[in-house]
Amino acid sequence: MATINLTTEEFKKEFFDYNKSTDWKYEHETPAVIDFYADWCAPCKMVAPILEELSEEYGEKLKIYKVNTEVEQELSTVFGIRSIPSLLFVPANSGQPMMQAGALQKDAMKDVIDKELVQ
Repeated sequence: MATINLTTEEFKKEFFDYNKSTDWKYEHETPAVIDFYADWCAPCKMVAPILEELSEEYGEKLKIYKVNTEVEQELSTVFGIRSIPSLLFVPANSGQPMMQAGALQKDAMKDVIDKELVQ
């Protein structure tokens, strides 16, 4: 399974529609990681292959999405993205998401995924 590009409209449908509700509501059985990035960002380019590897390693147990902050400015504003890359770790079944700014090493990402997302 490869990483999936995510638009603002798809986010509203898949995760939650922040125009209709203020309560986080992601009611899927599969946890997710959302990578907020830009094509020109050097640290983002370092994180991208790591996310692809994690997507392969976790397979159906984890969905990994990418949000281009240059294209999806509304979504970036909603999450207050000020530095990229920023990773949003989303637990299954309406658990509260956790934002991590900055480029994480693979072992650090796996640590968060294993402790907080994939049991």
